[in-house]
Amino acid sequence: MSLQNWAGHTAIVTGGASGLGAATAEQLASDGLKLALFDLNEEAGRVHADKIGGRFVKVDVADPASVAAGIADVQDTLGSLRVLVNCAGIGGAAKTVSRGAPHDPGLFEKTLRVNLMGSFNCASQAAAQMCAAEPIAPDGARGVIVNTASVAAFDGQVGQLAYSASKGGIVGMTLPMARDLADKGVRVCTIAPGLFLTPLLDELPQEVQASLGAQVPFPSRLGDPTEYAAMVSHITQNSMLNGETIRLDGAIRMAPR
Repeated sequence: MSLQNWAGHTAIVTGGASGLGAATAEQLASDGLKLALFDLNEEAGRVHADKIGGRFVKVDVADPASVAAGIADVQDTLGSLRVLVNCAGIGGAAKTVSRGAPHDPGLFEKTLRVNLMGSFNCASQAAAQMCAAEPIAPDGARGVIVNTASVAAFDGQVGQLAYSASKGGIVGMTLPMARDLADKGVRVCTIAPGLFLTPLLDELPQEVQASLGAQVPFPSRLGDPTEYAAMVSHITQNSMLNGETIRLDGAIRMAPR
């Protein structure tokens, strides 16, 4: 067995300014890839891009035109796109009915637009670029796409209606996308992380973080973004990983609340 080597090739990480995306961008840069970070947080994005020797591009993943412009910029400056990692996403919590009022349809739509449509926009447009490129290996490999779902896709909690729907959609499109692109040599996988120490959780008091971590069977702690990044790195290299959603969660199964 030989692992695929993407060193010297170009990768895009969406949501690359912070959290899982930032850790992933740093990992892939250490693997020798040329990195482009897509994010709306221009200040943090530029700082992190400079840190890892990458390029920052301000992109709204929910806007197909913005994604197209970002990918064109990357193609022009860093060369043919070979790896895409979708980490951009938003949270938001609301029940189906709360105090007699139905779930805000605007919040539901926004969550799906950013998380699900954003992943679709980037993956489909990146795939088109990958399919047009020459293979880099005898088996015809042209590229790898890694999407980010969540254990909420399977174990959605109270108040996670929109978020779970958006992440469930990402899980649902993984296999058909992999099958669509199989004859072009482009692999597609999804990671469904559990409780990770992202900026959202980092804002919580230490005792709350410890309580959340204690819910994880083993290891009983919050996941570190570098552990997510390591999984991305392995997916890019292991050519038999395709069409799969991988739970990265320490065996947690979320309770209703």
